[in-house]
Amino acid sequence: MAGIETLGVIGAGQMGNGIAHVASQAGLAVVMLDVAQAALDKGLATLAKNMDRQVSKGTLTQADRDAALARIATSTDYAAFGACDLVIEAATEREDIKNRIFATLTPHLKAGALIASNTSSIPITRLAAATDRPGAFVGMHFFNPVPLMKLVEVIRGLATDDATVQAVAALAERMGKTVAYAADYPAFIVNRILLPMINEACFALHEGVGDVVSIDSGMKLGCNHPMGPLELADYIGLDTCLAVLRVLQEGMGDPKYRPSPLLTKYVEAGWLGRKTGRGFYDYGVTPPKPTR
Repeated sequence: MAGIETLGVIGAGQMGNGIAHVASQAGLAVVMLDVAQAALDKGLATLAKNMDRQVSKGTLTQADRDAALARIATSTDYAAFGACDLVIEAATEREDIKNRIFATLTPHLKAGALIASNTSSIPITRLAAATDRPGAFVGMHFFNPVPLMKLVEVIRGLATDDATVQAVAALAERMGKTVAYAADYPAFIVNRILLPMINEACFALHEGVGDVVSIDSGMKLGCNHPMGPLELADYIGLDTCLAVLRVLQEGMGDPKYRPSPLLTKYVEAGWLGRKTGRGFYDYGVTPPKPTR
């Protein structure tokens, strides 16, 4: 299989613009798609701001920044993916939405084009079965923020070809990432371990074992974690945490993965973390204060 030189990215949010960022700096031509031009404009602005920060720190030259940005095109039309060697889906962590995206995408792909999902938990075999090319489908799970986080989980579905895995792993390494190969079990490696910890922190808060500050300080100072679990949940997005836990509970059939009722209530209230201004912390004040 020839190398990947033209990349499509579906979604201009945190993950999508981050993937476009590292891909363009690695020399790939990138097409970034979203449903609305406003979302694309916001994604590009974020991407440019992050590159400007690299320039100010001396880790990227102005010329390389300008060249990387010039390699990124945007579109709201899936036909723009016609020349792409690989398209990475980085949409909301909902299987129905992803399946609709793949149904729209596949008629526009050239023969031999690969598809990857940035899903953090949904089984790759099941997603691949909704496409016309399960052998060319793979999981490619980046971590947020993509330009800074070094890991990419590559997940092989039951039907995924060896050549697909090799091509996607080589691309991740070209982007400066370290690859962890994960089996196709719900939530893969990192979130299989991380989300139960976050969920247990939610249970501890709900049961009054400790308050927000004590729980987060305990893990930061007692376990040397850079962020406490509740702070990290706000950063990830409480809706995403809940979605992953539900995939784990359904996929593993084990009640130990049941989501904390408090986490569920926060999501029902629209308190999703940093992206909505409120989660376990209130981000409308400086510095952020615990909400309880």
